[in-house]
Amino acid sequence: MKKYIVVIMVLAVFGFLGRQIYRKAPGSEEVENRRPGTPVAVEVSPVIKADILEEGNFTGTLHPFSSFSLAPKIPGRLEKILVHIGDRVEAGQLVAVLDDDEYRQQLSQAKAELEVARANLLDRKSTLKNAEREYERTAELREKKIASVSQLDAAESEFEAQQAKLKVATAQVAQSDAALKAAEVRLAYTQIRMPENNSEGYRVVGERFVDEGAMLAANTPIVSILDISSLIAVTHVIEKDYPKIRQGLEVFVSTDAFAGRSFAGSVVRIAPMLKEKSRQARVEIEIPNVERLLKPGMFVKIRIQFDAHRDATLVPIAAIVRRNGSQGVFLADLERKTARFVPVTVGIVDGRHAEVIDPAIRGSVVTLGHHLLQDGGTIILPDLSVSKSAEPEARKAPSADPGGAAGKQAP
Repeated sequence: MKKYIVVIMVLAVFGFLGRQIYRKAPGSEEVENRRPGTPVAVEVSPVIKADILEEGNFTGTLHPFSSFSLAPKIPGRLEKILVHIGDRVEAGQLVAVLDDDEYRQQLSQAKAELEVARANLLDRKSTLKNAEREYERTAELREKKIASVSQLDAAESEFEAQQAKLKVATAQVAQSDAALKAAEVRLAYTQIRMPENNSEGYRVVGERFVDEGAMLAANTPIVSILDISSLIAVTHVIEKDYPKIRQGLEVFVSTDAFAGRSFAGSVVRIAPMLKEKSRQARVEIEIPNVERLLKPGMFVKIRIQFDAHRDATLVPIAAIVRRNGSQGVFLADLERKTARFVPVTVGIVDGRHAEVIDPAIRGSVVTLGHHLLQDGGTIILPDLSVSKSAEPEARKAPSADPGGAAGKQAP
């Protein structure tokens, strides 16, 4: 045990001596002990003029532009399904057929009942004419004092009764006609077709829910129909990003299924509220799907362009420092080998550069070694030729569309 204590004490003494030697060695002074005017080795980068984008990166899922299920309005046995998964369907196209024997029988019965009602109407019209003639004859005889008052009253009553029966027969014809039309409609319901309205778009069969021969109740889904002419990418944004989202913003979407490609779209809908549990708001992005490459259900990476400034003054992010509570940069004077601290107002910041809104600056800024610098301090440039050779590369302006439109190479 004593040996361990002795070893620890010896190590502590050597550590203290090494520390003192290091602090006294030339060029090894700590920042707080650095003498004013001591040159500092730094690296610099040029201030450039280029476009800069403010972007947000999110993830989401693709949904069809619209979707619905085709279902029968009447019960029956499913006789045929005429489409399969992935088939394209058009407006008015026949998709499935129910067994229609029962409904054809009902239609035949309705036609027969209508014929009976029409025949009864003709009979009532004929009877009414006879009653009308009898009433007119009795009225003439009464004027000649041949027929009695009671005979005239009886003829009049019969005439009025036949008029009422004619009205009933007419109503029965209308009722039978309506029943026939209802039977025709029920028979038409045995053929399940695509709706005629909203025929624009590219609709395909997404799923088949039942097989031929199944007994179906009314409104039992048979197939799902998806419109994939455009897709809707759904993402959720947090409170910090919510105020930046607005309709019409340009969006680029990429997916692992097509690595290296991006697809352009725009924000079309923004939820007016944030969910209390997640503190996020739903955002919907419409993406044209001309090539039909994107499919509902795909996981996507979403890049939303919040803002873009053209020909902005840019410095590397590494050049931004804080001194005495102020944010700024060290502007390097390459001829005098000095650096001056300039407070700046920073605008858009991307992955590499920061926009300087105010004041207008030019030249070069310190990107490495500024933590040892003081305002007006002397700097040492290791190799100016390296910085100058890197300048043309830095001056390349970032594209306003780094991902490109749909089908172009992604960054």
